Amino acid sequence: MANLDPIPSNPPVVTGIDEHVSPDFVVQFWGVRGSIPAPGAETVRYGGNTSCVEMRVGGKRLIFDGGTGLRVLGKALLKHMPVEAYMFFTHSHWDHIQGFPFFVPAFVKGNCFHIYGAIAPNGATMKQRLHDQMLHPNFPVPMQVMQSDLKFHDLLPGEVMDLDGITIETGPLNHPNTAMGYRITWQGRTAVYATDTEHFPDRLDENLLYLARDADVLIYDACYTDEEYHDPKSPKIGWGHSTWQEAVKIAKAANVKKAVIFHHDPNHSDDFLDDVEAQVQSVFPNSILAREGMILPVV
Repeated sequence: MANLDPIPSNPPVVTGIDEHVSPDFVVQFWGVRGSIPAPGAETVRYGGNTSCVEMRVGGKRLIFDGGTGLRVLGKALLKHMPVEAYMFFTHSHWDHIQGFPFFVPAFVKGNCFHIYGAIAPNGATMKQRLHDQMLHPNFPVPMQVMQSDLKFHDLLPGEVMDLDGITIETGPLNHPNTAMGYRITWQGRTAVYATDTEHFPDRLDENLLYLARDADVLIYDACYTDEEYHDPKSPKIGWGHSTWQEAVKIAKAANVKKAVIFHHDPNHSDDFLDDVEAQVQSVFPNSILAREGMILPVV
């Protein structure tokens, strides 16, 4: 049986966990950046790895997206083998799958990964897309070299699945070439992973509002500020991402307890993100910017 002991992380950990709270539903962030990795002196505190979020729920390990943060998670999991985990992909843009070929536990026999994702508009399954990125001339070894048991499953937006008492709801996100959000509920507590989604100019996204309804934690794509999004010289309209101002609107309308600002723009430095966090918290106090290594309880 897989070892599900808490995983230490190399970056500073912001737990927010009270010593009296049992960590039976926690969220850990392994990659919080969007679009492309952004290593360097200016991104040390928030991290430069792309999207990867782990949830440890009721004895099971759930992994959302496989950006470069997945490589870091994989290194930590080597101390906890054999590993069984459930991997959920929002979509297959590079920053969400580029860590998969470097996910070392997938190469180790005896580990098992259940992999879920929607079928792309062109008909490609998640298995096909993960497989294709590892073909020549893009990568030296094919996915067949992975010795773990990889079990692939197709999901439809709006589908609901039960995983031994963990309810996982899915919903469509507004993103070029489509993306899918996830709502995870266990014993009355809920965390929502909704990254790579763009707000509408004239209304709140009804699909997102439903997915985020009364959630304890909402992880939301707030890649830009409103000023950047509407910048007349370089607007970001139609790029498939949102702003922290829209995150606050969604959190308030959906009665969310804690909002987590996620998918940071690669050009945003630690100091810039500090300023964003201060602005977000001034209008929605129970909010935080995602940082690599950060662990949040879902209570």
